[in-house]
Amino acid sequence: MGIVNVTPDSFSGDGLMDPKAAVARGLAMVAAGADVIDVGGESTRPGHRPVPVQEEIRRVLPVVQALAGRGLEVSVDTSKLEVARAAAGVGAAWINDVWGLRRSPGIAHLAAERGLGLVLMHNQQGHEYEGDLVRAVVSGLRWSVGVARAAGVPGSRIVVDPGLGFGKTAEQNLVLLRRLDELGELGLPVLVGPSRKGYLGRLFGLEGQMRVWGTAAAVTAAVMRGAAWVRVHDVAEMAAVVRVAEALRGPVAVP
Repeated sequence: MGIVNVTPDSFSGDGLMDPKAAVARGLAMVAAGADVIDVGGESTRPGHRPVPVQEEIRRVLPVVQALAGRGLEVSVDTSKLEVARAAAGVGAAWINDVWGLRRSPGIAHLAAERGLGLVLMHNQQGHEYEGDLVRAVVSGLRWSVGVARAAGVPGSRIVVDPGLGFGKTAEQNLVLLRRLDELGELGLPVLVGPSRKGYLGRLFGLEGQMRVWGTAAAVTAAVMRGAAWVRVHDVAEMAAVVRVAEALRGPVAVP
């Protein structure tokens, strides 16, 4: 999954406010090996400014429409029902909800009605957990999956994401990566988004281009522990990493 941010305040500095440039980036990512392009119109970096619904729609719609119109698999990265509905109307095939239906459970009904795929991420305010971190993340994802299934979304169209960097400390991100295989009990494909994130700087002092190398290590770990999808900025580099990691992992049955 390649990341195309149409925001002025992306944490990774890759935001593009020009729709033509954003479309060109998406096309280049597909050429480099991306299967899905994830288009986001609101930064989710710590301390980000919320974006009004209509502004988020204005940012993402032309990009989603242009990429989907070329026959590409497009996801919209949003937790707002109105944005998801507008994007689905111009060809988005996936909704990537970083709040796992906790803010807009109606997204599940939209996905069921339109036959869309859902990426459900674990997220919370703060990083305090009662008991074991991974058990809490699995429990939270199970809740989100339950909401989606109750709305009529089949398991074949649901992907779960442990939410690295969302309601987790840098150290907690590492725990999730080390124990990623435990998410397998949900019986669903797992997506991991480790790309260029702040934990690489806080734990390892990696900044700028060096974060790409740290991302490669995290992607390798995720794939070796069963991840079916990785969401990244540097598609060509990470596609190569994934190919090697998959070969090392060997044949596995992905749900």
